[in-house]
Amino acid sequence: MSTKHSSAWRQLFGYARPCRRALLAAAVITCVGGTAGLAQPLAAKAVIDALSANEPVLTPIMLLTGLVVGAAAIAAIGTYLLERAAEGVVLMARRGLVHRLLRLPVAEVDRLKPGDLLSRVTSDTTLLRTAATTTIVDAANGTLMILGTVVLMALLDPVLLGVTFAVVLTTVVVVGSLVSRIGRATELAQQAVGEMGAVLERALGAFRTIKASGAEDRENAVLDQAAKRAWQQGVSAAAWSSAVGVLSRLSVHVSFLAVLGVGGARVADGTLPLSSLIAFLLYVFYMLTPIAALVNAASDLQAGLAAVRRTRQIHVLPTEPATPHVTPTATEPASVAFRHVSFRYPDNLEPVLDDLSFQTPPGGMTAFVGPSGAGKSTIFALLERFYDTNKGSILIDGRDVREWPLGELRATIGYVEQDVPVLAATLRDNLRLAAPDASDEHILEVVVRTRLEDLLTRLPDGLDTMLGNRGVTLSGGQRQRIAIARALLRRPRLLLLDEATSQLDAVNEHHLRQVVAELARTTTVLVAAHRLSTVISANQILVLDTGRLRANGTHTHLLSTDELYRQLAATQLLTGHPILPA
Repeated sequence: MSTKHSSAWRQLFGYARPCRRALLAAAVITCVGGTAGLAQPLAAKAVIDALSANEPVLTPIMLLTGLVVGAAAIAAIGTYLLERAAEGVVLMARRGLVHRLLRLPVAEVDRLKPGDLLSRVTSDTTLLRTAATTTIVDAANGTLMILGTVVLMALLDPVLLGVTFAVVLTTVVVVGSLVSRIGRATELAQQAVGEMGAVLERALGAFRTIKASGAEDRENAVLDQAAKRAWQQGVSAAAWSSAVGVLSRLSVHVSFLAVLGVGGARVADGTLPLSSLIAFLLYVFYMLTPIAALVNAASDLQAGLAAVRRTRQIHVLPTEPATPHVTPTATEPASVAFRHVSFRYPDNLEPVLDDLSFQTPPGGMTAFVGPSGAGKSTIFALLERFYDTNKGSILIDGRDVREWPLGELRATIGYVEQDVPVLAATLRDNLRLAAPDASDEHILEVVVRTRLEDLLTRLPDGLDTMLGNRGVTLSGGQRQRIAIARALLRRPRLLLLDEATSQLDAVNEHHLRQVVAELARTTTVLVAAHRLSTVISANQILVLDTGRLRANGTHTHLLSTDELYRQLAATQLLTGHPILPA
């Protein structure tokens, strides 16, 4: 067995280990029920013998009835215990995956497809439900029942046992060659389902854009192709599973016919009692259940191993250390320094930052300007350690960010993203995301500072109003103000604003500029700016071009000394303010 497959087996049994007591109890109960089933053909033989000898049949009939009812009741109890254990396995598997997903580095999540990740958490873990519990018990119980049946068949007639064994062995060889194909087909089917989820997630993420573009039919065509691929792989997996199931049932029926022919001849020549032949035939049919259980177990195990391999692809990814909520001990503004930093994104040939060096003192506001792709947002991603530099070092308070405990580093920084995400949660939960212990008094103070009081008064349940998925019911400016309020509520020593006022109207932008200017007295503020109004009030402006620092200085100084800055100020940095002559 290859290392890859043995590792998958270990992980599969690892999922079952916490439920081993429930599984053991279910196995014992199921085995007892199976033993009661094994006794039923013998009880039927006793009924036939009593009828043949004109003896009372009440006792053997009551015994047979008791065995049938008892086996059914025991099976029900065993099934409940198995289902309970199975749900526990799914819960643990999903918890493990979700906890790991949220600790993946940003670089890994950027590389993966969200829809496929969701498929692994939902669809793949469901396959583990049966494989790690019911399959194991059914395989063990089915093996014991077949062994018990074989022993009783041997006692009834060794010749008929040989006939049965020859047919079943042939089938086992054929089925064994097909089982591995089920695992591969199932893995491909799950992969196709994940790809379909990724396509659907993409469409839902741009739902309004698709409708506004009249692109529903084109996106439907893409989704249809993804769904068709998933269907094709699912049909392939179903075909192999059906073939194995048919062969297992066929082996029992062929065995029955062979036993009937040979046994009938032996009854005719007087070497075998008729009751023994009937009992033997009942055992042949009784074997149908454990054989089917073993075949299903083999199929389900292959499906489970396929799911394990897909979930394992997440478990082997590197993760960041746990970052519990941390309250920084220092309160003064932080200093920032980049020293000869170079960085390129994975699979990107061109560097985004190239030998970049700059320094910002504690407190005050520093603005980064430059054409799109100059590296402004990347600077913030490196400060948050969403990515690590390829060369050079980044220092906060003179300490390399790679030496900071990750929780402490991120607790020092307030970050307002360019895409201003709003969670599908209450306004209160959105604001307290980075400051879970913030009081309502502090929340209301920040709401006023960011001019969210109008929104708060219009929400039906105030802070406890649920916001739509991704804040879709809010305006872009409202989402930006919520994101800024969230960052301020954390009381950061370093505040990163990535085009944080791009969707605000002039009145709210002016007010927030005043808030930021006030913050800059006690906090270091770094701004990636696309608006001239943001840049004018900065203590220093860094002009970036193709990942390099082109110039730095104040607004007035750069207008008179740097051609690129003059062009940006006249075009990209939207005006409303006079441009000073060079």
